Amino acid sequence: MAIPANAAASLSFPVINMEKLETEERGAAMGVIGDACENWGFFELLNHGISHELMDEVERVSKAHYAACREQQFKEFAARTMEAGEKGADVKGVDWESTIFVRHLPASNLADLPDLDHHYRQVMKEFAAEIEKLAEKVLDLLCENLGLEQGYLKRAFAGSRGPTFGTKVSSYPPCPRPDLVDGLRAHTDAGGVILLFQDDQVSGLQLLKDGAWVDVPPMRHAIVVNIGDQLEVITNGRYKSVMHRVLTRTDGNRMSIASFYNPGADAIIFPAPALVGAADAGERNEGEEGTAVYPRFVFEDYMNLYVRHKFEAKEPRFKAMKADAAPIATA
Repeated sequence: MAIPANAAASLSFPVINMEKLETEERGAAMGVIGDACENWGFFELLNHGISHELMDEVERVSKAHYAACREQQFKEFAARTMEAGEKGADVKGVDWESTIFVRHLPASNLADLPDLDHHYRQVMKEFAAEIEKLAEKVLDLLCENLGLEQGYLKRAFAGSRGPTFGTKVSSYPPCPRPDLVDGLRAHTDAGGVILLFQDDQVSGLQLLKDGAWVDVPPMRHAIVVNIGDQLEVITNGRYKSVMHRVLTRTDGNRMSIASFYNPGADAIIFPAPALVGAADAGERNEGEEGTAVYPRFVFEDYMNLYVRHKFEAKEPRFKAMKADAAPIATA
């Protein structure tokens, strides 16, 4: 059965003014974050500490780079895709997007990417440093809500070389036939926590909530945060990654700058012992141990599976990791 579009659009999307975390309203703001992680998988941050001037410059140079270096190539791809689709070919497996990926950690590739001028590299380096700090602050806010010690999630992501961290700079140009192709097909994100600087003029990002697609509202200078599969595992299902997608539009070129703060390749991911059994505590007798609903695995192994099944449901991926699990050395 088709999922109704925007059937839940009247729901109030969770928005957190981070300045309130420093006031007597902290408790209420933390409650919004907790509810968002448990019931939405997404929330939006205002007054997050990244300067508006820096964000404006990131937007300017990113859009200018697309126009100068990527637009013509995309137009050629778009013409081929439309021709195929209008002749009856199924192009639903194609994403209507133009992207570059900037790796920040464990080692930056900024110097190696072609067609980036010095100013673009410097702006992205500065933005990445600010986003990394914000990601780690978000992780500690999640620790606080979960009752975990500060720094637990950051350490869980660390592996032997620290986290993996990178930014996907995407453009979603106008599409003459939105009925034929999506901007980005529905999926959950594989990693940890994702911070998105999205276009405030051109919408298109939607998440799946209670069986309906809900718009993620564009807001000027906001950062959208969403939960990845690894946080679902570490929280033993208390927090959820959710399916989301980008729709195509006939007008407007949507900008999307998504930064992924993920575990290191060799990080061992497993439910936090303090959270195991938390969800079913009311159903257990005194003295009984809780159950780890999710398997223990190496993040790189999960990613190797994810790249083959990204646009499919996440549950079979978790089940496959559990079925293939071998003892993992922790010493």
